Amino acid sequence: MAINKVCVFCASSPKLDEVYFQAAYKLGKILAGNGTEVNYGGGAVGLMGRLADSVMANGGKITGIIPVFMDEMKWGHNNITNLVVVKDMHERKRMMIGDTDAVIALPGGIGTVEELSEVITLKQLGRYVKPVIILNTNGFYSDFIMLLHRMIEEKFMHPIHQKIWQVVDTPEEVLPAITKAPVWGKELVRFAAFEE
Repeated sequence: MAINKVCVFCASSPKLDEVYFQAAYKLGKILAGNGTEVNYGGGAVGLMGRLADSVMANGGKITGIIPVFMDEMKWGHNNITNLVVVKDMHERKRMMIGDTDAVIALPGGIGTVEELSEVITLKQLGRYVKPVIILNTNGFYSDFIMLLHRMIEEKFMHPIHQKIWQVVDTPEEVLPAITKAPVWGKELVRFAAFEE
């Protein structure tokens, strides 16, 4: 499976433990080394900035997609391949996942969790069917993953929905997880929606 372009969701906070910055840098280096282009939120600081700096430093291509109000606040990264300014957060998310081959979620705040939750929902509904990889650096997403499994256990979601996402602990596991991710087709959407 060719992995030509991915979307990466991640934090903008600059006050994080170094372990998160190291993982973001390593992921950027791996993606650039694989020739995989990156779409991300366009920020210059936090894990966004570290990811973008790594992609650029390692000869890769990265496109930042940022809403106009953030661009006006000078939050955008000026030293990336391309910075696209859009009208609002909704357009930003649509463009970020766009023509990508996978979505990767690094640790982040409520905005990152919202983006990840939306793409899981879109995949559940068959509107985005590519791999969704959760990079669980330092166990950051463990409680979120437990919540997803509780939704399944208590029948808020179907057991087949466990195939929507894959969880890895290190950046080195991301590309293999994308290539090995189960195929998610419309027949699974219908099965999960209508099975009693």
